[in-house]
Amino acid sequence: MFSAAIFDMDGLLIDSERTIMNTWIDVARELGVHIRPVDYVEIVGRSLPECHAMLAKMLGEESVFQEALIRVRQRLQSPENPPVYPLKPGAHDLLTALVNAGVPCAVASSSSAEEIEARLSRVGVLDFFDAIAGGNEVARGKPDPAVYALAAARLGKTASDCLAFEDSENGVLAAHRAGIQVVTVPDLKPPSGEVIGLSLMSLGSLEQAVDYASAWFGIGALAA
Repeated sequence: MFSAAIFDMDGLLIDSERTIMNTWIDVARELGVHIRPVDYVEIVGRSLPECHAMLAKMLGEESVFQEALIRVRQRLQSPENPPVYPLKPGAHDLLTALVNAGVPCAVASSSSAEEIEARLSRVGVLDFFDAIAGGNEVARGKPDPAVYALAAARLGKTASDCLAFEDSENGVLAAHRAGIQVVTVPDLKPPSGEVIGLSLMSLGSLEQAVDYASAWFGIGALAA
């Protein structure tokens, strides 16, 4: 049984990955470059510098990447009209049940701590979390385990105390390498055999996780 939960954010708690991917693909097309979704998903879950390095290769020239980055930021980071990425199905129910049962929760995301706070605040769930670990706070992003180790430390928990929830292959690898068991809830990319093998369980949505949470955390039946 586990005494704490650590969540990825993009693609797991909030439905942001698809919008971000489509924005990059659209901007690349405007600049005469074709990025396939199957290629883009390889960057999902990585740190921002790693994502940018991989996107720069896809776009071919540094000047093209820099122009694409400006356009993407204009569309996704407008201070006047910031995007509100909706919660994924089951996220609010699961968080509510865990918090009501006294299970501490953290976020371990490749997004920056500032982005985590902003995005979760916009959908009203920031206060569910006792700790946040952002990709800008560690030297290496997922699949490196550092962000998960940081999240567990900020909760005051050991790796074996925690259960992670992830959507991406890089995230699953990061949690596993941190010694944290992980439940996979895929988003953009179906899980590989390796990911399934590393996962405690693979679920279709966080709605299903509510049904298992009482057994995982040993706190009796959960009712959101």
